[in-house]
Amino acid sequence: MAGRFLGRKFEFPNTYVIVFTVILICAAATWFVPGGEYIRSGNGELIYTQTESAPQTWQVFTALYKGFEKQAGIIVFILIVGGALWMINSTKALDAGIAAFLEKAKALERFAIFRAAGVDNIILVAMTIMFSIFGSIFGMSEECIAFVAISIPLAISMGYDSIVGVGMVYLGAHVGFAGAFLNPFTVGVAQEMAELPLFSGMGYRLVCWGILTIFLTVFILVYASRIKKNPQRSPMYEADGFWRGKILTDTKSIRPYKNKSSWLSFALAMISILLFTIFYSGECSIKLGSTSYDAVWLMPATAVAFALLSVAALRKSVHFYIVTLLVFTIVYLIIGAICFGWYIPEISALFLALAILSGIASGNGANSIVNEFLAGAKDIFSAAFIVGLASGIIIILQDGKIIDTILHSMESSLEGAGRLSSLSLMYGIQTFMNLFIPSATAKAAITMPIMAPFSDIIGLSRQATVLAFQFGDGFTNMITPTSGVLMAVLGMARIPYSKWVKWAWKFILGLIIIGFLLLVPTVLVDIKGF
Repeated sequence: MAGRFLGRKFEFPNTYVIVFTVILICAAATWFVPGGEYIRSGNGELIYTQTESAPQTWQVFTALYKGFEKQAGIIVFILIVGGALWMINSTKALDAGIAAFLEKAKALERFAIFRAAGVDNIILVAMTIMFSIFGSIFGMSEECIAFVAISIPLAISMGYDSIVGVGMVYLGAHVGFAGAFLNPFTVGVAQEMAELPLFSGMGYRLVCWGILTIFLTVFILVYASRIKKNPQRSPMYEADGFWRGKILTDTKSIRPYKNKSSWLSFALAMISILLFTIFYSGECSIKLGSTSYDAVWLMPATAVAFALLSVAALRKSVHFYIVTLLVFTIVYLIIGAICFGWYIPEISALFLALAILSGIASGNGANSIVNEFLAGAKDIFSAAFIVGLASGIIIILQDGKIIDTILHSMESSLEGAGRLSSLSLMYGIQTFMNLFIPSATAKAAITMPIMAPFSDIIGLSRQATVLAFQFGDGFTNMITPTSGVLMAVLGMARIPYSKWVKWAWKFILGLIIIGFLLLVPTVLVDIKGF
């Protein structure tokens, strides 16, 4: 028995084992790390004080409940999106839509320029850059969860794998988030805390965003090219059989059809859109940084486009109408996020409406719609569960009162360092902190009131301090298990966390190195705005 046990092949632990192990390690740390917390004084200054430690024991089990409570919004969002997309998949609309899109895209290969570049490569680059822009301008993060469920079947249809599907959406948005020039959640909050003009120093940030986005695009293209030549080289080749079997069905077997209930769905959607347009188009303004542009025309134009494209789709097949519903759900998601500050509740409502309207269009009755939706929620539950479990890491650190102690000890290391060394240490502190506090707003509120005045003392630009925060906040979000969005995306994509880390660590390390190199000129060169 012992020989068989010792000879057993090592198996890398799955995501649940990894996350729970981290929770146990954090709980053990609460027994040895002194307790402490930052308290805001009467004049608004953050002051660190030692407190009685709070060692965690059986709380490792209650951390799951508290994690679910803390991340309830994302968890419900995942279940609703999963139910909505299951409904769409059951109608085969996504299969038909992807097949039609790729057929049109392949037709472009008759032009020499597209043939030379490769249509699939052009689609990959365009989507990566588009999502990087979204991340940089309005801080797209949680919204990626919905897009990933669409990008993965598209990527596999083009001969890639689920990692490429996640890369061009999730990594695109989060590299844009990290290298943002207008993101209100990183640049805006940090500059406000550092008492800098809002979105000042944008010129150099645009350069940083461009370099980081190019690095991401090249990295994904090289990997995608290798997978396309030999799909079995993908670490997800066997697991992606789920997507190949479930989504990429034989499109020749999908017969176009029409029914009366699809027109009922269209009527209900059109009434809702018209009411929304009438009551809210006057409030529609595109917010780019500190600038706001009135866009009264945007919602009427979108409503007209939906009506025209839906009628055209309904005359062809119900499949194409459901795809149109999906496309305009995403369009309204973007409009809502940019113009109205929509977040998880509003986006969840959009996808719930999508599920109902798609079910009606396909001719399902009320009971069938509910059953299909519940099947989708059940199928995606593991993704929702891991989000709650991963959030337990933060709960243990907070309840154990050691997060602020760790932060204070790292900040103390800045004393006596030179300008470049101090900036490097700030960058390292922010990067390390992000493993435990993924929230950009929370980190900015804690660190910037301390680091900004310190940068004045050593003659370091506050803009450089903000940039160090920005990079440190963004890069490790794409690999830390404490990021609810990352765990939700991996769950949606069915990519084990261990395989993601094995694939992504070189990319993240590359980002960290490039981030440091981009910080150096802010100390050595006179840059406008810095």
